[in-house]
Amino acid sequence: MSRTLWFDSIGGASGDMILACLLDLGVKPEALRAALASLGDFDIALEVSRVTDHGLHGTRVAVHAHEHAHHHGHSHTHAPHRGLEEITAIVNGSVLPDAVKRQAIRVFTRLAEAEADIHQTTPQAIHFHEVGALDAIADIVGACLGLSLLGVDRVGFSPLPAGHGTVACAHGTLPNPAPATVALLRGFPIVRVDEPFELVTPTAAALLTTWAGAGAAGWAPASPAASFPPDTAGIVQGVGHGFGHRKLQGRPNLLRGMILESDDGSARDECLVLETNIDDSTPEMIGALTQKLLSAGAFDVFTTAIQMKKQRPAVLLTVLCPPSLQPAMLDRLFTESTTFGVREHLTRRTMLERRWETVTTPYGPVRVKLGSWKGRVVTASPEYEDCAALADKANVPLRQVYDAAQSESRRFTDGTMNQAC
Repeated sequence: MSRTLWFDSIGGASGDMILACLLDLGVKPEALRAALASLGDFDIALEVSRVTDHGLHGTRVAVHAHEHAHHHGHSHTHAPHRGLEEITAIVNGSVLPDAVKRQAIRVFTRLAEAEADIHQTTPQAIHFHEVGALDAIADIVGACLGLSLLGVDRVGFSPLPAGHGTVACAHGTLPNPAPATVALLRGFPIVRVDEPFELVTPTAAALLTTWAGAGAAGWAPASPAASFPPDTAGIVQGVGHGFGHRKLQGRPNLLRGMILESDDGSARDECLVLETNIDDSTPEMIGALTQKLLSAGAFDVFTTAIQMKKQRPAVLLTVLCPPSLQPAMLDRLFTESTTFGVREHLTRRTMLERRWETVTTPYGPVRVKLGSWKGRVVTASPEYEDCAALADKANVPLRQVYDAAQSESRRFTDGTMNQAC
């Protein structure tokens, strides 16, 4: 069974709106309060209320946070500007599950990378202002914990609304949406709306894009995983309404979340295909480019021998990647190859549900990737790197180790193991 959390952003998205939506979907406030209380020597309280807007009922959350006095005998009169290292220490010192800690830190790292790009510095040198405040830390940590408690496998969201005008922040008056929000949403669709407010905050942009680019169930980087937008087909199992605190001009300040369940044992997403014809490059250059594209996050990169005008031999280079990585892939293609143009189109992928198991061979343990379809394991593939390392150690042919691992893997695809799974 696959569970997708799909967000429809009607009135925008903020950290507290995401938190409110998760609570409205069934996350218990007590579970969040206990975890937030462990973040350090701070007072963090969640005020949860029921509200109605435009005839819709849902949840609103207000985070009240207070800095305790420091060892020097004084307390802050304003929120301190924390860096990534300090926030990481706060999160790691909590009682949160390790997987949730990693996800929260990944969200803050993504924020730091966006700010560093804007200010032309390094993520480690960034000191968060609004996002470093305790209420924003509570939003991100609480949201990551709430997502875990809902047992979600994948996350996606509709095009996010963007207001107009300006926003006020620690750096002064800036264009709306804020530069950090724009940087975080690079590669994701937005829609302009006639609202003179900041509708999507950097906190929300970091949460949504991090979740959409990672497999929520395993809390691991996408490689491959559900990326924006996952297929929305499925049975609606829950609907949550998270309301913000601002009154908008022509729409409810609402973020809606839907839990969709699918039992076909597959994952679906949208994949970007980039391709270009190259007839004036060496094989070594194309090989180096292939490795760089894969390292940058491409799902796959492959070449096809073709003939161009006047029967010139050439190579068709094809890249499969998440839509959000389009800018990074184009940077590599244009700077590392001789191409003058790249074709691109979106396509759909259907993938087997995947998990890893370890089998024992006469040469040592080997990881095996299992693929399931409609609840049944239909394929098992030994990990090449494990087999190669064991073959070198035992001084035997690679195929000998691979065959031994493949033989042990058959127990996962026969009736007995499928019934057990």
